[in-house]
Amino acid sequence: MPIPFQFDFKNPDYVQVFEWRTERLARIRRDPTMLPALRAFYRDNPAQFIIDWGMTADPRNVERGLPASIPFLLFPKQEEWIEWFMDRWRNQEPGITEKTRDMGMSWLTIGLASTVCMFNSGFVVGFGSRKEEYVDKIGSPKSLFDKARTFMRLLPKEFRGTWDDRKHAPHMRILFPDTGSVITGESGDGIGRGDRTSFYIVDESAFLERPQLVDASLSATTNCRQDISTPNGMGNSFAQRRHSGKIKVFTFHWRDDPRKDDAWYEKQVNDLDPVTVAQEIDINYSASVEGVVIPSAWVQAAIGAHTKLGIEPSGMRRGGLDVADEGFDKNAFAGRHGFLLDFIESWSGKGGDIYATVVKAFSICDERRYETFDYDADGLGAGVRGDARVINELRHTAGTQQINDQPFRGSGGVYDPEGQMVKERLNKDFFANAKAQAWWALRMRFQATYRAVVEGMAFDPDELISISPDLAELSLLTMELSQPTYTINAVGKVVIDKAPEGTKSPNLADSVMICYQPAARSIDIWKRLAG
Repeated sequence: MPIPFQFDFKNPDYVQVFEWRTERLARIRRDPTMLPALRAFYRDNPAQFIIDWGMTADPRNVERGLPASIPFLLFPKQEEWIEWFMDRWRNQEPGITEKTRDMGMSWLTIGLASTVCMFNSGFVVGFGSRKEEYVDKIGSPKSLFDKARTFMRLLPKEFRGTWDDRKHAPHMRILFPDTGSVITGESGDGIGRGDRTSFYIVDESAFLERPQLVDASLSATTNCRQDISTPNGMGNSFAQRRHSGKIKVFTFHWRDDPRKDDAWYEKQVNDLDPVTVAQEIDINYSASVEGVVIPSAWVQAAIGAHTKLGIEPSGMRRGGLDVADEGFDKNAFAGRHGFLLDFIESWSGKGGDIYATVVKAFSICDERRYETFDYDADGLGAGVRGDARVINELRHTAGTQQINDQPFRGSGGVYDPEGQMVKERLNKDFFANAKAQAWWALRMRFQATYRAVVEGMAFDPDELISISPDLAELSLLTMELSQPTYTINAVGKVVIDKAPEGTKSPNLADSVMICYQPAARSIDIWKRLAG
């Protein structure tokens, strides 16, 4: 069961946790017959075991007036990750975890591996990293296996059993004598060269020196390879497999960690160079790529910008629909109230049922009170118009308010070709097509927001964009917004590449781009004048 009290991760009080654990342990010791049922429960619920009995250590706690060794209380995203991870093992399939730095993943993977080995017979877990000292260096808190020794040593004897770190924790191995399970370690080109494993965790996979050797070895070693890493650009096996669409991905963004907030992020920005912040904090694979349309720092500044600037949204409520164009691709719908992006959702496009997609878009508009939605009219999206007309006819017959749908053709000509979105450059001379113009318009909104929030410059609210911090897919959206890049073609026009170097199409970001595309603003103004 979960802990019976609220826990503040930012200002932790571990006294209550220790008292709760002490009381439970005393009950177990008064009635040891409880142990078999508890062991059976923890075998199927490893996250709960860690919450109930796990300990972690961090020498930095001493600076905060806290003990170096503390209860390992998982926050919700960590619990979710453990369930996701175990699903990959049960299904015998690989997985990838992309993460912000300093998210406690080393302790989380070690805690999970140790728990699984304690309660399952004959389990073999492999760990690999690019350097041996990262896997095991006795006495070094940085090494994974030193964490495992600490985790096991601090458990109550009722669960630790006959485990003894002097007998059962030699170099690069953690043995579990009561179950016959084992955790083994490897490093560098030797990763995957050992015995077959139940699952294998590759730590900081994006930084392997020769990943092709590791890929070949692990393909014969385990059916459940799990790669965990912060990004390191696109030129590596980790990034290429992450964006292949063939492997399930779990994202651990810093906003998923209740210990971190905007003040923490600002400190990272002040302490680190922009590429490191974008890559290792914002999980941006294009951080070191030239020509990013919307830098990640601009995106982060826009999250909750209306609150930071003390302004309220006004204007029309409208949406943007990006239609899936492949079987594994996703549909995405973004919605806004004036400058505020207050809705985002993606769903499977498998089967290519455009009518069902349009029905869902109408449903979102009804629920969110959006009067209009623009849709991607290129490719499969061309079918939206006919389906929307049918649905609106049915709504008219039923006496239901109709929803206005507007096509957006990214491959088409620019909006207002004789106008100047960029000073002293006619739109028709500056943008290759409507897609380039719309992405540039979104870039200008984010830039204006960054200047207002971070640099304190004067602003016009209607020229900004603010992203609601409550969006369900916020982490993925922030990453996608900084994925597209731009180049200047042979005739001097801006060209957008939404999926550079083999990345997947950024469906969520595309729906936002469509939602804020520049023609939408003139339509809003015209409707207000006509009304």
